[in-house]
Amino acid sequence: TLFRSTGVWCALVCLSRIYMGMHSILDVIAGVLYAILIMVVFHPALEVIDNFNLTYKYAPLIIISLHLGMGIFSFTLDTWSTSRGDTAQILGSGAGIACGSHVNYMLGLMLDTPLDQLPFTTPPITVTLFGRSMLKFLIGVVVLLAIRAMMKKITIPLACKIFRIPCDDVRKARQRMEVELPYRYLTYGTVGFGVMVLVPCIFNLIGL
Repeated sequence: TLFRSTGVWCALVCLSRIYMGMHSILDVIAGVLYAILIMVVFHPALEVIDNFNLTYKYAPLIIISLHLGMGIFSFTLDTWSTSRGDTAQILGSGAGIACGSHVNYMLGLMLDTPLDQLPFTTPPITVTLFGRSMLKFLIGVVVLLAIRAMMKKITIPLACKIFRIPCDDVRKARQRMEVELPYRYLTYGTVGFGVMVLVPCIFNLIGL
């Protein structure tokens, strides 16, 4: 069931890219083949990589450096495109989530599930459970939107000031590599970190 659901979701994403005109059919085919290649290469080492990310004390520095390096490499194109910004956004989110997982593990907030509780069983869907889930969803969305808005307000003017780029026209300034890369990377890296650390802490604080 999970495999079928994942396949349907991937198919819908691929079709949406073609429908929206963001990618051609060849782009989608190449992306699927590339994803399969990545899974074949990295899946056998996934547990080793995950353990390294959680336990090695310098893992966040390595994670940030690798993601930032890939972002700089992807920004070598001279012309602006939406995919370039999306790449920085994905890399920033990934770095933030990975660093957040590391912090949770180091603080003892991410514990291994006891074997007697596996496999997980789906709880019955009740009005109370549905209400709590919706409340957590709404609070999480509001917090993450606030984080994104705050980081956007900080990073764009700061990048423009550091690299001496006029920021009268924010839309035009964001298309410059010197602005778009730090803005997207730092903003969505902070959002990813907030997903893993800040939002769960808020839920614990208010008893959700």
